[in-house]
Amino acid sequence: MKYHQKNRQVSYGEAIGILLLDSPVPFIPGDTANATSYDFPVRFKKVEGFTVAKAIDKDPSIYPALLDAAKDLAANGVRAVTGDCGFMSLHQQRLKQDLGLPVFLSSLLQIPFIRQVIPGSSKIGIITANAQELPLEFFREIGIPPEDDLEIRGLESCPEFSSAVLEEKGTLDSDLIQSEVIATAEQAVRDENLGAILLECSVLPPYAAAVHQATGLPVFDYITMINYMFSVLVPRTYKGFM
Repeated sequence: MKYHQKNRQVSYGEAIGILLLDSPVPFIPGDTANATSYDFPVRFKKVEGFTVAKAIDKDPSIYPALLDAAKDLAANGVRAVTGDCGFMSLHQQRLKQDLGLPVFLSSLLQIPFIRQVIPGSSKIGIITANAQELPLEFFREIGIPPEDDLEIRGLESCPEFSSAVLEEKGTLDSDLIQSEVIATAEQAVRDENLGAILLECSVLPPYAAAVHQATGLPVFDYITMINYMFSVLVPRTYKGFM
């Protein structure tokens, strides 16, 4: 097989590009911003100046920097682009047009699929960093019709999560955060008839298994979405016997 260079690339084999906030939080295994979270190579690119504060404030002036970072990923061969902050998804529609590649910037994009696979009488429990910053209007802005089947719970009042992720204190106690996330999920299950849980925040996938064990529910997150996209961008070949 003869291979040809592409776009003057100097490295190859990274199908998924991940845009990163300009944030110093310790990103542990399982986090969207940790390369060991994946069974395949990924390529990271920090969006200069895209701080947690700008993400939460939904600052539209960051788009040029976001586009430049995404173009750098595309120039280095990625086949699709995601990010490590759900608020990036406010730029989803514009970015996919300007970039010309598949773009999937929020784990919330899995909601239409989840709605199709759980009983119609049940709700989707969404655990997010700050429930106050995720109003129903946000769902409309990213192209997901908000219905009464969404039960949103935030972690903004959880001491370890808030100080580690929102205030960026520089350390992160994963055991404490896991306890906070489990308690939030269990309370939502007690309050509502949930059919699934969606971990909206990109730092929450490390706790998905514990949430599933505590609730018995299907758990969706950024990693489930990224793994699915990789599987359609790089379909596996099959070997076996009959």
